[in-house]
Amino acid sequence: MFKEYVDHDGLALADLIRRGEVTAKEVLEAAIARIEAFNPQLNAVIRPLFDRARQRVAAGLPDGPFCGVPFLVKDLLAQIDGVPTGNGNRLWATRVQEGNSELVTRWESAGFVIAGRTNTPEFGLTPYTEPCANGPTRNPWDLGRTSGGSSGGSGAAVASGMVPIASGGDGGGSIRIPASACGVFGMKPTRGRTPAGPFIGEAWSGFAVEHVLTRTVRDSAAVLDVTHGADRGSPHPLPVHAGTFLEASQRSPGRLKIAVSREPMLGKAVAPEVISAFDDTVKLLADLGHEVIEAAPPVEREAFSMAFLTALAGELRADIEFTAKTFGVRIRPGDYDASSFGMGLLGEGFTAGDLIAAHRYLGLAARSVLGFFEDVDVLMTPVLSTLPVKIGALQPSALEKKLLTVLGYIGGGRLLKKLGIAEQLAAQTFEFIPWTPIFNVTGQPAMSVPIGWSPEGLPIGMQFVGRFADEDTLFSLAGELEAARPWKDRRPPL
Repeated sequence: MFKEYVDHDGLALADLIRRGEVTAKEVLEAAIARIEAFNPQLNAVIRPLFDRARQRVAAGLPDGPFCGVPFLVKDLLAQIDGVPTGNGNRLWATRVQEGNSELVTRWESAGFVIAGRTNTPEFGLTPYTEPCANGPTRNPWDLGRTSGGSSGGSGAAVASGMVPIASGGDGGGSIRIPASACGVFGMKPTRGRTPAGPFIGEAWSGFAVEHVLTRTVRDSAAVLDVTHGADRGSPHPLPVHAGTFLEASQRSPGRLKIAVSREPMLGKAVAPEVISAFDDTVKLLADLGHEVIEAAPPVEREAFSMAFLTALAGELRADIEFTAKTFGVRIRPGDYDASSFGMGLLGEGFTAGDLIAAHRYLGLAARSVLGFFEDVDVLMTPVLSTLPVKIGALQPSALEKKLLTVLGYIGGGRLLKKLGIAEQLAAQTFEFIPWTPIFNVTGQPAMSVPIGWSPEGLPIGMQFVGRFADEDTLFSLAGELEAARPWKDRRPPL
């Protein structure tokens, strides 16, 4: 057994394989052993693909920068030929897909060995990973707490050392949230930076983008080097990137003008532990020589929250109707989790005009936020308003679940809207994640850096947001922070 497996990041493992110090087979078996050892506690990997991975190694791997590196793929969006994409849903978990998503093709061309799929909430909706179809993923730092969502399985897998890199998708914070909760690095690239096709035109109306969660900054940058670029028909092609993101991660960012804000942009309260970690990071930025100012882009909390919720409700209703059509069944509450079914009910209650008005508002709000970055290089906020919450803390109550089931059978979407449930839900939804969704709407790159820790040793990520299409500055800053406060070798108490 390759005992030193967990000590290396992805690029280091590939280098060891390339130099013949260890074989790709030995590395894969070390990953499998670690998954088998820790997954019963964490429930991060819900679909092992060990036989497929062994066959791929035996057949020979392409000589890419990640040749032989074990990799896990979130069970949402990215499609793997011959493997179900379960979407955290009972029905989809049974349906084998045909063909690879372009992103999967690029991952495998880089030499990654896909060893399984990771847990995700149903349709990627919630900032916690507790789907009825697969059960909750637990946080390696405290098994009673959430690993975040929607890439919670990937976050827990990377933090526990199952693999050095795992995929994620981010439509409202779903890479940054689990990265913060699990103490790993998570970059949400610019809208259009990575391919979404060919089976999806754009995810969540362009809010969602896929990339990875990693233990090191350089791994994230190097993965983006091999995956970035538009695929055929991309609605958001970006200019060709000059240089490499890996180079950017290894050079000084220079003196940056960094705006910082602890004030929640959508929620209302921030826990003392988060504020303490924020203040410590502000001091670190100043010590590193950056110009730090207290400022934040203007956001109308209630209006933005309601518009974003309306857009998500429309997406969930479309997901539910498409699922029922695909499987030839009527829409039945029992086929879905309460949170996603309830959001779909709200979507049923909104009109087409409501949805268009919401997108128009969000488009104008995005322009206002983007204007803020004409005068600053980076914005820093916390990622989450609190420490990772206890498993089940954000779930609907038993009474709420029963109510949603009844309303589902009587077509109660309009009733939910009439009762003002949408406004109440919008206010509640963003208390845990009061910053991240804004930058899915703007499309800007944003990252969670595991720079803060609570007194009891729980991770607290800080969010850094860059100008549109400027991942380079974020990677350079992340590399500087990683050198100043190394986190790669911090291990959860498993």
